[in-house]
Amino acid sequence: MEIYSTEEQQVDAIKQFWKDYGTSILVGAVVGLGGLYGWNYYSSTTVESAESASVAFQQIRTQDADAATLAGQIANFDKAHDQKGYQALLDLMLAKQSVEAGELDNAAAALKKVIAAKPGSGLGEIATLRLARIQAQQDQIGTALATLDSLTDSAFAAQRDELKGDILVRQGDTDKARSAYLAAKDALLAEGQTETPTLQMKIDNLNKA
Repeated sequence: MEIYSTEEQQVDAIKQFWKDYGTSILVGAVVGLGGLYGWNYYSSTTVESAESASVAFQQIRTQDADAATLAGQIANFDKAHDQKGYQALLDLMLAKQSVEAGELDNAAAALKKVIAAKPGSGLGEIATLRLARIQAQQDQIGTALATLDSLTDSAFAAQRDELKGDILVRQGDTDKARSAYLAAKDALLAEGQTETPTLQMKIDNLNKA
């Protein structure tokens, strides 16, 4: 689906960002503490920790592991490194692997972990969208809609409302679905974008119904 493809592009961009700048960001945060005692030691250990986490993340990311193996690797990463960004990216990977393996409960658990961690960089919002989609697949329609309602970041409004429309169509509530799709279209226009062909097709189909 187009909305899922957009999420994948966002995740890939965040992965690349952390690969390129993750260590530098942490170093910059440490520099802000320059007046504190033990600066040299703290900065050195922080850089080493960030670099170690980056290497471990890349090693896991590039492996072609199944969901069970990946879960074990992520558990070890969590024990060894305190890096919310990398941990969230790995949990998103695990959720995707679990969905492909048909293990929706495991996927939902991984996504809830990302949301609870509040890692920033849009990762929590992407996890929220994917969790709602899984809940809808499990016929937890009310729960899925409530999950989407918890997503308040305007940058994800269009994706949220389009997915809400998809879920409402599945529920048979075409009037509310149309309103959700139109809200998604308005959100895109507010950002200076045009509606996607897929979104417009969904609106047209409901107008014909």
